[in-house]
Amino acid sequence: MRGRTITLKDAEQLPRWRRPASLLFLMAAAMPISFATWSALLNNFVKEAAGFTGVEIGWLHTVREIPGFLAIGVIVLLWAVREQALALIALALLGAATAVTALFPSFGGILIVTLLSSIGFHYFETVNQSLQLQWIDRSRAPQTIGWIVAIGSGASMLAYGLIVLTWKAFNLSYEMVYATSGGVTLAIAVFAALAYPRFEAPHPQLKHFVLRRRYWLYYLLQFMAGARRQIFVVFAAFMMVERFGFAVDEVTALFLVNYFINMLAAPQMGRAVARFGERNALIFEYAGLVMVFLAYGGIYWFGWGVMVGAVFYVIDHLFFSLAFALKTYFQKIAAPEDIAPTAAVAFTINHIAAVFLPAALGYLWVTAPGAVFGLAAGFAGVSLGLALLIPRHPERGFETIFARGLPQAAE
Repeated sequence: MRGRTITLKDAEQLPRWRRPASLLFLMAAAMPISFATWSALLNNFVKEAAGFTGVEIGWLHTVREIPGFLAIGVIVLLWAVREQALALIALALLGAATAVTALFPSFGGILIVTLLSSIGFHYFETVNQSLQLQWIDRSRAPQTIGWIVAIGSGASMLAYGLIVLTWKAFNLSYEMVYATSGGVTLAIAVFAALAYPRFEAPHPQLKHFVLRRRYWLYYLLQFMAGARRQIFVVFAAFMMVERFGFAVDEVTALFLVNYFINMLAAPQMGRAVARFGERNALIFEYAGLVMVFLAYGGIYWFGWGVMVGAVFYVIDHLFFSLAFALKTYFQKIAAPEDIAPTAAVAFTINHIAAVFLPAALGYLWVTAPGAVFGLAAGFAGVSLGLALLIPRHPERGFETIFARGLPQAAE
């Protein structure tokens, strides 16, 4: 059936492993194998290979986020490439770029390879989010996406576990680990391209720029999510290396514990979102993140030790795993044909702050690291205020608490 296009309804007759949900599960496992390995080794690799400080790490992550800011380019690519094919091409690029990362151990080389892998990562995530919302039935979306998160966490945990067990025992090199993880992701992308038919969703997607007034709250929540998440991604793990001297296997062990907990918790979180609703889930997430970022600041303001940092790192990531509630909120309020173009627009909005924030905060980091996390707590507080504007039962025409009783706007 390779190369054949079939509808989602007809796909229900396929063996379970060849259905759309199974492809989503497979891609959910493939992406973290590269990205988790890249993340686990990054802070130690850049310090050892190129002597990075907070300034260079800030610039690295700014470059890494440029493709996220340009994710709107997905709309242009969709004129020539189907979403499913684009997802697999982007996944293959992520794997290939990860495989060669350690072959360019200089500031410029690391930036170039990071840019390539980031194009693969961000374009894959943009299209993958769109495919999830198109292929998964609304009534099962929180639970199914919860399982997707769990599978991604499991793949990350596997990658981290192998690094912890083998890094010192076999005296592994950065070149070998990066090449292996990237090669596995690339192989899975090729397999998926050959083994699965092309799935056709019932609602053709618009292939032009879509920016609608009635999605304004979703856009703002995406912007704030991107701003605060950058601080976590860039500086939380770097703190463990710079302040507490974590080695590769110690950083990876922390990631391993983190993803083990997320793998177990994500399906339950999906059920909780389905039961309590997106509004309550996001309020809980953002309130928790305020406390976590203040705790990070306390490490610098009050001299709290390594265990505090490690515990709150895990709690931090646990709260972030609830972010898929923002996806299902959008699924409920969106016109079906808006999903793909809005996914691209939302990814760009999510990365507006990401383009300048890491580099700017890198300079603040070298003088006042605690203030960086204080700023993140402020971002989480703004997100909390915005989450209070989500209705208890959002739907198309009732996107915010202000929309009840108003006629649905087309724009």
